[in-house]
Order: sequence, then C-alpha cells, then structure tokens
Amino acid sequence: MSGILDTQPTFPPLLRGESVPAHTDPFLKATASAMQGVDPGLVIWSEDVANFRIALVLAPEMPLQKAMGAVYAVQLGFADSLGALAPPEVAVHFIWPDRIKVNGAKCGHLRYAASTRVPEEEPDWLVIAVDVPIVPVAALEPGVTPDETTLYDEGCTDITAPRLIESWSRHMLVWLHQFMEEGLEPLHRGWSGKCDTLGLQITSPAKGTFMGLDEFGNMLLRDENGTRVIPLYECQEE
Repeated sequence: MSGILDTQPTFPPLLRGESVPAHTDPFLKATASAMQGVDPGLVIWSEDVANFRIALVLAPEMPLQKAMGAVYAVQLGFADSLGALAPPEVAVHFIWPDRIKVNGAKCGHLRYAASTRVPEEEPDWLVIAVDVPIVPVAALEPGVTPDETTLYDEGCTDITAPRLIESWSRHMLVWLHQFMEEGLEPLHRGWSGKCDTLGLQITSPAKGTFMGLDEFGNMLLRDENGTRVIPLYECQEE
C-alpha cells in the first residue's frame, strides 16, 4: 500500500479541504491556521492512507461552554460515516470525552482546542481533530494490543481514507446543522446511545460512576462525595 493518497476527497458546500503530507499532524496545522485567522469551514486532511486523520476549523458564535457541543457533532458524524461504509455488524461506541471504540476495542481518538479556556467567552476559533487507524501497523503482530484495533481488523477492508473523509464531512455537517438549529439535545441523545460506560464505574478522567451528560455535554460523575461536573472544555489540548 502506498503511503500517499492516489485520489482526492471532495467536500460538500460550506467546507473546503487542504491536504498535508502524511508526516504532518492535521491538528497542529489546523490550529496554526486558525491562530492566523483562516476562515472557518476548513478541513485539514492527511495524505496518509493508513489512517483517517482530519482537523476541522470552526468559529463558533456562542460561548465556549455551549460551543463544545460541536465535539459531539464530529464524533457522531464519524459514527454515521462508518455506518454507511462498513459492514452492518460493525459497531461504534464512544468513551467520554475523546475515545472511539469499534466492536468493543479502542480505535482512534479526538483532540480539540479553542482560542480560550474561559467557558463564558466566545472563542475566535475551535479546532476539532479525529485520528482513526485504517490499517494495522506492519511492525506489530496480531494480538500484541488486544484492547486496540483498526478498521481493517474489524472487517472494513474496502474503506479508504478518501471515502471516509468524504462520508464524514457530509454526515458531520448534518449533525452540526442540527446542533446550530436545535441545540445540544439531539446530539446528547445520539451520543449517549453510543456510550457504553453510562451508569458504570470508570477510572478516567476520574474515578466514580458516569451518570451522563449535563446540558452542555459535560460529564456528571458521582463518587463518595456526591455528583460533580467535569467540563468538556477543560479536556482540550494545552
């Protein structure tokens, strides 16, 4: 398999794409572009064929705490895109706030950062990135990392990075539009239905029982001291 894409993904209206070489991190590139004032709607995508790696630049016209709902739009867009391309038996779940699971094993993650960490402030920009392995690392023998997987290992042998990028961009926009029109509630329902740790004991990002999400998508965690809120915006990259 070549290390460079031989086809270019196409994007729906409102989005535009910019490629970076396989060795370049789309998240870092998108964040640098956002700091320089690039227009929102930019999707930085990697030419790496072994991984689905994208970063989306947004300019939310709302306070940071509310704007973080876009993180769920990006996650749900990935789940829907994989559902459209993968065999029907492939299941996608989420671990709050940023992990993706495919058929019960970890398969990629999100990163996100905004121009501010103050929940009441309106960020100048918000960057959300996704990194999901499509094919295994050749150097690793099967079974070396049993709690981690790739799309190929889960039967998604026909999925290519360009197809997944295109599908994700369309499905993500549907969720993002719904978020802008209706608020977080529909995304709250969609995401919660794909989280397999609700009501269970967890140890990360803290120890306790994951009770669900509040109206901003923050974690509600119950421990021996009661129920507390772990804000989604506090989990962004430094």
